[in-house]
Amino acid sequence: KTGSAKCVEPKSLFLTTPLRRRTIPSSIQSSSLLPNQSANSSSFFTMGFLKKAFRDVFEDKKPKELKADIRMISGCEDAQTSADVSNVASFCLPDPAGRAGGACTSTLLNLLYKDHKDTRDDMSFVEVLTKMREDLGSRGFSQIPQLSASSPIDISTTFDLVPDGATGKRRALLIGINYIGHSQGVLSGCHNDVLNMVEYIKEVHGFEEDSITVLLDDGEHDAPTKENILAAYKKMVAEAEPGDSLFCHYSGHGCKIRDDDRGEEEDGFDEALVPVDYQTAGLIRDDDLFDIIIKPMPDGANLFCLFDCCHSGTILDLPYLYKADGTMEVMEIDESFDFKKLLGKFGTLVDGFFD
Repeated sequence: KTGSAKCVEPKSLFLTTPLRRRTIPSSIQSSSLLPNQSANSSSFFTMGFLKKAFRDVFEDKKPKELKADIRMISGCEDAQTSADVSNVASFCLPDPAGRAGGACTSTLLNLLYKDHKDTRDDMSFVEVLTKMREDLGSRGFSQIPQLSASSPIDISTTFDLVPDGATGKRRALLIGINYIGHSQGVLSGCHNDVLNMVEYIKEVHGFEEDSITVLLDDGEHDAPTKENILAAYKKMVAEAEPGDSLFCHYSGHGCKIRDDDRGEEEDGFDEALVPVDYQTAGLIRDDDLFDIIIKPMPDGANLFCLFDCCHSGTILDLPYLYKADGTMEVMEIDESFDFKKLLGKFGTLVDGFFD
C-alpha cells in the first residue's frame, strides 16, 4: 500500500504465518477466504440496526457480567489489515525505539499528544475517530478505525481514556510484539507504539510507573508469550475494583482463523491475537479474551482498550459500535452482532430472553 510496505505471504491462511499488519495479497482477500456474513440473514439476532425498544430491553436484561464500562478502539474492521508507518516523526511523535510505528496508534497519538503536549482540545469521540480516519486516508491507509463498547456511548461527549467517574486506581497493560528472530512476519513499530503510549498515559492521564505492566519482545521486558499475556490480563482483572480505570494496548499481529468447535461465529471465523510464541503455544482467540477480560470485569470498573492489529474490529465481542466510515451518526448495536453467541457465553437461554 505504501512504499514502506513489506508484505509477507502466509504459508496458509489458518495460521502457519500470521497475517501481516500491512496490505495482504489479493489471493487472501478473496471472498472464499474472508467470507462476509449473509446479507439476507433472517435471524432475529443478526438483523440490521435494532430498534431502540429492542436495545432498551437488551440493556435491561443483559447479563450482569457485561455491565462494566468497557470501551475499545480498533484500528480496522474485522476484514481489514492494520498498517505500520515507517517514520513516526511524520506524526510529530517521540521516537524512543526506532522510526516505525503502527498507523492506528501513531494517528491517535498525533491527535492527543502531538509534540509531547496534551492536544485533545476537548474533542468528542466522534471527532477523534473521524479525524483518525481522515488522517489515515490522507496518508494512503484504507483501514477504518471504530469504537465498540459494552453499553451505548454518547459519542458527542468529550473523548477520554479515563471517564469522569473513575476515581479509583489506574492500571495499564501494554503489549508490543515485533516478532524479533522470526523468519517472516517481523514488524518494526510495535515497541515504539507501546513506549509512546506509556509516555502519554503517564504524562496526560496520571498513570503511575508501578501500575503499568509492559510486555515487549526486546530482551529487556517480560516477553509477550501466550502464557505471560493471559496471566497479565487475568491479574489486571482480578485486581480491578469499582471506580478503577484500566487501560490495555496491544500492538502486533492479529488474524482470522477457523472458528473452534463452539460454532459461535456466523462467518465461520474467530479473530485472534498472535503472541510471540504462537508457533508452539498457539493463538489467543476472541473467545479467550472474552472469558478472561469481559466476563469477570466487576461492575463499576472502567476499561479502555486499543488494539492496533489486523482483523481487530470485534476482538472483544462487544455489542455496540461506532464506525468512522461516514455512515453512522450515533453508536448503535452492531448490525452483524450475534446475540446468540453473546448469550451463549453466559449460559443464558436465547429463547424467551426478550419475552
